Amino acid sequence: MDYLAELEALRTGERDELVITPAEFMAFQVAYREYQYKTQIVGEAHRGGEVHYHRQVNEEN
Repeated sequence: MDYLAELEALRTGERDELVITPAEFMAFQVAYREYQYKTQIVGEAHRGGEVHYHRQVNEEN
């Protein structure tokens, strides 16, 4: 999976959520650390080790 493209799709609003499984997490983290807009993406841990990422919502908008 192209995680950088998926992160960009989250940031631009092309997708609402990205779910990362425990098996994908280490590969995803490499891309996440490289992503220049990572402060605009928020992850929430869920049961079973999944992390659900979504775009940071600006309260002013």
